[in-house]
Amino acid sequence: MSMIPKTILFSIGLMSVLNCNTRKEAKVKNASSINTPQTAMNSSSAKDNALINLSEGENKFLKAYDMNVTFKGVSEDSRCPEGVNCIWAGVAVAHVEVMGTATRPVILNLASTENPGRNYHQSADFNGYTITLKTIAPYPASAEGTSALKGKYTIGISIQKSDSTTK
Repeated sequence: MSMIPKTILFSIGLMSVLNCNTRKEAKVKNASSINTPQTAMNSSSAKDNALINLSEGENKFLKAYDMNVTFKGVSEDSRCPEGVNCIWAGVAVAHVEVMGTATRPVILNLASTENPGRNYHQSADFNGYTITLKTIAPYPASAEGTSALKGKYTIGISIQKSDSTTK
């Protein structure tokens, strides 16, 4: 083979690899912008718009809400892995334990998607607040599956004042 065809083949291969990386970066950038909460321009306070991040097993006392929150773990993660075509996008369910200063602990099952027909809810009411699952990471990869993610999950929740009382 002469030098010109080798150079052309090398150039085509390099362009293909760069194109794949650019698409992956764009996909990650779009996903992070979807999961990033935006500041609301209404009368609600800044604390109601804040994203509270928790690692699996982490516990935080949120003085602003008089509430203790613990991310117990993920009970289900059937989300379609990256690089795989699936019929259903799947769902991840996080167990979040909440306890007010004058209440007993309650486990909330917060899902990555809202699907009442399958009993999946992104939000739950507790002690006058609505707690919503905004993010759950990492996303499963096709090679690893979800068993490799146990203990590595992180979630982002938001807490907003609601009209209901203690659930």
